[in-house]
Amino acid sequence: MKYISWNVNGVRAAAKKGFAESVRAMNPDAICLQETKATPEQTAEAVADLEEYKVYGYGAERKGYSGTAILTRTEPISVSYGLGIEEHDQEGRVIAAEFEDHYLVTTYVPNSGNGLKRLDYREEWDKAMLVYLQNLEKKKPVIWCGDLNVAHQEIDIARPKSNYNKTAGYTQVEIDGMTRFLESGMIDTFREMHPEEVKYSWWSYRGQAREKNIGWRLDYFLVSKSLRDQVEEAFILNEVEGSDHCPVGLVLSGS
Repeated sequence: MKYISWNVNGVRAAAKKGFAESVRAMNPDAICLQETKATPEQTAEAVADLEEYKVYGYGAERKGYSGTAILTRTEPISVSYGLGIEEHDQEGRVIAAEFEDHYLVTTYVPNSGNGLKRLDYREEWDKAMLVYLQNLEKKKPVIWCGDLNVAHQEIDIARPKSNYNKTAGYTQVEIDGMTRFLESGMIDTFREMHPEEVKYSWWSYRGQAREKNIGWRLDYFLVSKSLRDQVEEAFILNEVEGSDHCPVGLVLSGS
């Protein structure tokens, strides 16, 4: 099974930049999208060319903001939206699709914002997300992917010193939040497979950051420890354009 996760920075904008062609070239069994900036209906319309996929979208109450989607060839047993906590479920950030052997969860984790204005909220979000994932894991193994909005280690960010505790995505609070997910038993598949590889998944639009590869690794596939032996590949597709993020992926063998 091949899975892709991609923050598309607007699914309707991505559709005009060759999104369907990019998906067909990657050929995933399922692709998870973040920051769709669209209602479920708008998402379905934007990806309508991809007729081979069933589409499940989740939009924010605020128009043109946040939002997630899962496109999958295999119809899930069930699909749920949100964490079940009203405070956290107004921005369309979490979709969980249940399959026979696992849950596939996509998430657009809240950004702590300019001036770290939402850092306290982000800390509460991370705690709620961990409880949510642990509850799913009691039933089946979990594949969790998305824009998790954190560079976990120095190797995951081009300029660690100048950003540490100053910039959203690289504060100790966010780093500790990610550490808790890993300590709970989840595995960062890319870092597991490529312990020393420097590769990023997001670049600022400013200052030719992508051309200079001044980036951050913000996009992840984490899996339950019980899936470790099935992880065949974990990869980052730097060459795929169409957003300020690039797709990341995971290949799992059969159980």
